[in-house]
Amino acid sequence: MKKPKGKYAWTVTVGEKGQIVIPKQAREIFGISPGDSLIILGDESKGLAIPPKNLFARFASAVFETDAENEEKQQNGDEEH
Repeated sequence: MKKPKGKYAWTVTVGEKGQIVIPKQAREIFGISPGDSLIILGDESKGLAIPPKNLFARFASAVFETDAENEEKQQNGDEEH
């Protein structure tokens, strides 16, 4: 199976202290350097995400807007019945 362009998958191991090593290829592709701060987003049903620094604001906005829109639709649907 051919992988889609621009899509990647890596495996990492969580150490005893909860640390992971970001693979070199991932660091190079996403411009992650020693000392950089990363943001880890978590959703209990969807899992963890570590968005690239330059896309974080757009990514977070999309995540939270989607959840807010779904909640609003559910609330509106519940009020109509």
